[in-house]
Parts: sequence; structure tokens; C-alpha cells
Amino acid sequence: MSSTTLFEEISPADFFYRNRDIAGFSNPVRALYSTVRELVENSLDACEAGQILPSIYVRFQHVSGAVDGVSIYRIRVQDNGTGVPGEKIPLAFGKVLYGSKYELRQSRGTFGLGGKMAILYGQITTNMPAHVISSQGDGYLHEYEMSIDIQRNRPNVLRYRTHPNEKRWHGTILEFWTEGDYTRASSKVVEYLKQTAMANPYADITFVDPRGRLYVFDRTVKKMPPPARPTKPHPHGADVETVQRLVAATDAEDMLSFLTKHFHRVGRRIAGRFLKEVGMNPLQSPKELSPEGVVKLVAAMKAFEGFLPPDGSCLSPLGKELLEAGVVKELQPEFTSVTQRQPSAYSGYPLVVEVGLAYGGQVPKTGDVILYRFANKIPLLYDETSDVSWKVTHGSVNWRHYKLNPLEEPLAVVVHVCSTKIPYKTVGKEFLADRPEVEREVLNALREAGRGLMAYLSMKERAERDRRRLDVYRRYLPKIAHFATRLSGKEEEPPLEPLFAKVARLDNPEVEEASRA
Repeated sequence: MSSTTLFEEISPADFFYRNRDIAGFSNPVRALYSTVRELVENSLDACEAGQILPSIYVRFQHVSGAVDGVSIYRIRVQDNGTGVPGEKIPLAFGKVLYGSKYELRQSRGTFGLGGKMAILYGQITTNMPAHVISSQGDGYLHEYEMSIDIQRNRPNVLRYRTHPNEKRWHGTILEFWTEGDYTRASSKVVEYLKQTAMANPYADITFVDPRGRLYVFDRTVKKMPPPARPTKPHPHGADVETVQRLVAATDAEDMLSFLTKHFHRVGRRIAGRFLKEVGMNPLQSPKELSPEGVVKLVAAMKAFEGFLPPDGSCLSPLGKELLEAGVVKELQPEFTSVTQRQPSAYSGYPLVVEVGLAYGGQVPKTGDVILYRFANKIPLLYDETSDVSWKVTHGSVNWRHYKLNPLEEPLAVVVHVCSTKIPYKTVGKEFLADRPEVEREVLNALREAGRGLMAYLSMKERAERDRRRLDVYRRYLPKIAHFATRLSGKEEEPPLEPLFAKVARLDNPEVEEASRA
């Protein structure tokens, strides 16, 4: 008895069409949220690439249907970013795993997948093409109507036109139809935009939902973080495939030049010391390395402890000022403590962790710590309890040590991790793996910010004691002064304010303010 097994090859577009759940498009609710997320992040990246203050417009327009909440919507996203070159637009929006996300640099996107997945999901649920307009600020607007050929993973251009661009507008407009359930997705969509505004306080974001409600998130600062720069692989993070590709492409004539030219923070002195320790001739051509030689070289690089650790110069963290501005803008707390850790590394990738604590004010009291998670300025809304930040915030930090009872007092924790390679556990980019290096940095950042909060709460506690003390004196000293004046036969009572200042230590600003009330 024999059986026939069919072997076939499928394109990347076909793979993600069949497995769209791994990219966050598993159902109409999650797909609508993922659509907004991916397109807004692409717009923010396009603006930051040109150091342009982002202005992003998102609109959902109900088209038809209302079966179990699932309807057809027309999605429109417009930004003022750098735009896409006219000849690149079809591939940028119509070929899965094609894009500008593959340099080793910090960016929101990782695979060049998300925007195409949104268009792909819209196409397979509505059979409608996408409409793209883009310009880089030159003399022309490029307009495409297109779809994705899923089996061949290539764009299918239905119409192309150019228009004069007299105002030198730059940016991108994307419009397409998709299936979704906004009734159930609305809370996640709005929360995502709110948290995006928190992590990007220099952005203007406008959202019009299917019911016509307008959400406006205005920028509060005009300062942007420095742009992320491409970097080289670090020797500790390089693998055999990376080194083989570098060897094939290099024009370095010897190993000393090869190491200094293609690896991060490797100078001639360190490269010479490394080659001497592993017994390799510095004058040997890298082209002469055999496959076994590449394997030995990679193993030696991972084991060598003389390489400098990656630095954070290639990263674009928010910085304490912008992070605090975003937290204050969206949460309106009574007090904010913000810290930024010094650059560190995991697996040869640079890493910076920033943390903000928001206490009191408009922060809601929920009976637990409210956690906001960000990775490369991306809000992470799903699978919260699987994230390393949740593990540290709820399992490793004793908040009572910082004079805080999170069961009774309002506290929000904001954790931002930025790196050239975020350790996501899934393609959906929803939670970070509990890598020991990342966990340690998050814990130390929380401790630093916690000490700032503890100092404030201690000062507040002292101020409250001084207020109570002042109340006692204000209640009884006027009476004592009145009767003492009568007993002494004097006509005028002595001034009491200098005495209040002395006994209540009015050098404390909070007590002084309370004394005037």
C-alpha cells in the first residue's frame, strides 16, 4: 500500500495568510486593534526618521454589516512623515517581509510585516484594494490603487497616477477596507492611542471613530528624542550566519581590519589582543576562512571577555524629560519620579531601560499597581502577566519599603525598554521575555525611581505632622495670648505669626502653603 505526499512551496504572504493569528490578526476584534497599532507605528517611524514632529490622523468609517458586531470599515491613516519614494510604494505596501526595518537599529517595527498584514487582512475579508498616496516633498504626489498577489507575494497595481505637489506636502495616506468589531475593540484602540501619546508627547494624534466621536491627543512638547542610528553587530551577539555574510561581503584584506570594520566597539588594539589570544594571524585574509574556521571564530568571540560592552549611542530612548512630560500629560499625577538607567546589554545588543512612577492626583485607585509597558515607544496592551515587567513590579519589589501601600494608594508604573533587538516572545510583539539582563535592569530602575517616591512621601508625611502641629498651636495660642494680654494689663496682643513660624518650621513649603489657607 502506498501513499502520495504533496510537497510544495508557499510564499511569505501565503504563509501569513494561513497563519495570520501569529501576527495579531486572529479575529475581528484583535485585527482592528492590530491594524491601528501597526499603521500608527509606521507613521511615527516615518516622522522620526526625518526628525519631523508627527501629526497623525486616523479615521474609521462604518461601511456595512452588523452581524454579531462584525462590520466592514474603511480605514484611513495619514501622516506627515518622510514619505515613500514613488517607485518603492508598490513593494513597500504589497510585498510581505519587504521594507526598511532590517538594519540593526532601534525601530518600532521589526519584520516589515505589520502594515502589509493590515492590508492583507482587509483584502481577504472584503476583497477590496488599498489606496496609497505618498510624496517625499518633491514636485509630485504618487497615487496607487493596488492589492497583494498572495500566492506570488508581490503587488498587483490596478491604477497609478501622479499629481502636481505645489505645496510640497510630504507624508503618506493609506486607505483600505477591512472587517472588524469596533464595539468590542474600541476600549483597546482608544487605550492604545492614549498610551502612544504618553510615550510620544511630541506627537499630535487625531482619531475619529465609526460613531463620529473625536479623540484628540495634542503634543505637549516640541522636543524630539535623537534619532536612532544604525549600528554594527557586537561580537558577543554575532552568530555563524552573520559572520559568513560579513565575510562574503567584506572588502577588508586582513582579519584585523575585518574585525574593526564590521563589529561594534572593536578597535585595532582590542582586535589585535583577541586575535593573539585565539592564535589567529592578524594578516590572514577573512576570505580564507573555512566553514570550520568561521565556527571557531564565532565561538572564540563569544568567549572573549576583552570586548567592550555595547553602548547606547545608537539608541533613541525618550529621556527623563520627555518621559515625565508624557506621564504628566496623560495621567496627571500628584508626583512623578522618573529614572533612566545607563546603557547595558543582553546577548550583545544594547539596552536602555526607563521607568516612571506616577503617584496620586488623577491616577485611579484600583487596589493594585497599574502597569504601563512600552518597548521602543510601543504600548504593549495584551498578555500583561506574561511580561518581565509584571514579574518585577508584582513579584520583586516590596512597595511598602518605599512607604507605599498599593492596595490603598494610587500608583502607576511606566516601564520603557528600548534596544536594537527587543526580546519579544511572539511575532505579535505583546510581551517581553524574562531575560535575566532585562529583568535586572527593570528591577534596578524601579528601585531608583522608588527612592525618589519614598523621599517625596517622607516629606509629605513630615508636612502632615507639621500641619497637625500648626493646627494645635493655631487653636490654642490665640486664646492664651488673649488672656495673657488681659492679665498683664496690656492693650495690644503680641503678633503670633513669628511664633507660628518658629514652632511649626514654616521653612517647609507645603506647611507654609497650608498655613496661608
